[in-house]
Amino acid sequence: MGISTPVVLDIPGRSAAWERDAGIEEIARVAEAGDRLGFDHLTCSEHVALAEHSASAMLKGKRGTRYWDPLATLSYVAARTRRIRLCTSVIVLGYHHPLALAKRYGTLDRISGGRVVLGVGVGTAREEFDLLGASFTDRGRRADESIAALRAALGHRTPEFDGQYFRFADLVVDPCAIQERMPIWVGGVSDAALRRATRLGDGWIPAALTAPALRERLREYQPAAPEFEVVVSTAEELDPITAPARAEEVIGELGAAGATIVQPRLRHRSLVEYLEQLEALSRLECFQPA
Repeated sequence: MGISTPVVLDIPGRSAAWERDAGIEEIARVAEAGDRLGFDHLTCSEHVALAEHSASAMLKGKRGTRYWDPLATLSYVAARTRRIRLCTSVIVLGYHHPLALAKRYGTLDRISGGRVVLGVGVGTAREEFDLLGASFTDRGRRADESIAALRAALGHRTPEFDGQYFRFADLVVDPCAIQERMPIWVGGVSDAALRRATRLGDGWIPAALTAPALRERLREYQPAAPEFEVVVSTAEELDPITAPARAEEVIGELGAAGATIVQPRLRHRSLVEYLEQLEALSRLECFQPA
């Protein structure tokens, strides 16, 4: 199981009240608990600047305006943990040159002892693309090539790549990632995102899905990567303290439908309760420590 880290983003109607005033120490305590209990990874997403009221996704409870920077946040967490993986869920590829990502997250990979999972996505916030001077209309093609360029760059001190949008050779990126193949998980629930994940990635992060929906989505696609991860959040809020059987049932159904890692949404009203829920999750029969 993985942890969709609280505090680092604020989703209207979903984030708990205590998260609004919490900070890096609360994030670190969650990370340390997940590290100790054997959770696979924790997450941090990316947005640079979003309009306060214009994004329709905010009104639907899918996206707020708080997003902690993943590089700074995960770098701090790396120093407070020893084993748990550090997942960007997700970086918007169109905002960055792939060599910049390779340098930044390659350095984090070295700092953390090879624990970075690079979660990436195409992005949907057009106003943010415009703000950053990034191309929106061809972002899908650019994302595909960016993933290929990242494959060529991550873990290589002298990377080379020759594409339509990105070209580099005869240069040094030092330090670079220490993982021979840093996992790249592709986020997004659309058919295009799933095709991109199975064709180019090591995993797919579709956010919250029910077991029947997940089974249906996976029916048509065969991943290229030999150990492909399907990382799914639970569609419903779970309470493994007072309803462990239901938590077991939901997580088990997702596993049977094709999920390899589940990020349970947890019922909590305080940091203490959140940590207690993590403890309760780790005692479930379905919990398999990483």
